[in-house]
Amino acid sequence: ALHAISQVTTGKPVLVISIAAGITVAALETAAASQIRVIRAMPNTPALVGKGAAGYCIGTRATAEDAETARVILGSVGLAVAVPERLMDAVTGLSGSGPAYIYLVIEAMADGGVRQGLPREDALRLAAQTVLGAAAMVLETGKHPAVLKDMVTSPGGTTIAGLAELERRGLRAALIEAVVAASQRATELGK
Repeated sequence: ALHAISQVTTGKPVLVISIAAGITVAALETAAASQIRVIRAMPNTPALVGKGAAGYCIGTRATAEDAETARVILGSVGLAVAVPERLMDAVTGLSGSGPAYIYLVIEAMADGGVRQGLPREDALRLAAQTVLGAAAMVLETGKHPAVLKDMVTSPGGTTIAGLAELERRGLRAALIEAVVAASQRATELGK
């Protein structure tokens, strides 16, 4: 695709923002003509509803103005965070693939509600709103998730019973390893 863009631009400077997972700036710049400036980005699907999260890094030919353009474009549909390129695969594993992890969490929470007798539609709406609300609490209060978790966890109560089961079943470790596995796969795709 960059070769085709190189031919069409006929020497005019062009900014390309690539969202190809795992493909490095060096690989993109090698494939592109010298007038093409590259920014590597990894948005996620919640950008479709204005709630995305994207990491991006600047190629060697890109200017400060290009960086600002990328920030504005990506920021128009959510959060945009500039990172060093060495962290782009981590961004891919965390926020690029992350929505799928959370969809699974929402589905599992809803299934738990259904198992306890809630109608499927109500369980799904309650689970999704709970995740949305919890995310808003982290972002809007600026408090660490552990602090917010402790605020809702009463000694001997229902929440600590549920949290203990999640820890016993390895939810925390599973989510950490999911991010690591997806990050490693992004690195493999770039080879």
